[in-house]
Amino acid sequence: MATKFSLNPLILKNIPLFSSFSDAQLNSLLNYAQFRKYPRGTYIVRAGEETDALYIILSGRVKVLIPNEEGREVILTAMGPNEFFGEMGMLDDQPRSASVEAIEPCEMLRISKAGFMDTLRNNFDAAMLIIRNLVKHLREADRKIESLALVDVSGRVARLLMEMAEEIDGKWIVQRAPPKQEIARMIGASREMVSRVVKDLQRRGFIEAEGRRIIVLDRQTMMRRTPSH
Repeated sequence: MATKFSLNPLILKNIPLFSSFSDAQLNSLLNYAQFRKYPRGTYIVRAGEETDALYIILSGRVKVLIPNEEGREVILTAMGPNEFFGEMGMLDDQPRSASVEAIEPCEMLRISKAGFMDTLRNNFDAAMLIIRNLVKHLREADRKIESLALVDVSGRVARLLMEMAEEIDGKWIVQRAPPKQEIARMIGASREMVSRVVKDLQRRGFIEAEGRRIIVLDRQTMMRRTPSH
């Protein structure tokens, strides 16, 4: 749902992609910007569509997914505030390679293709941030391929939990883990197998689960189960 974008342009400085912009550049960017809201479960973009805009997440979370050969969706990654998507297709003029679905109510900034290209031409720092974001996605793809080829399901679950955990008061905590079905789609396994692995990690004292909140009790052992560490 599009609404008139009326934010003070200085507020855009809180978005890392635009933090180095001058006031004049920020004001110019607003000519290309739309503020949009998406309810939970809404598809923001779909694979195969023309790539015509960059999306920057202001609040909420999304998942990036593609259909597999059986017609089921495989989750590539989840994204949250200040992250962005859509840059790849605008650089190579190809259709969108993946779909993006809101997993929480989201507020986003939509920057048209003209605004995106203007950003690349006129701000080196923003261009470098976009390049670093592309490199990050490539590294994530490498890790996913490695996991599917070399790491068992238990190791994949451990790796995912460690990637999602954040340090809070000296503890490593996943504040809101995805449902087991989504974890299965993220690591290429069945829901039943993921449930067994999570129960096994709890039984062995590596994690403690409180609903969707997971506390990593033995970080050292969990990291040993993830070869990239």
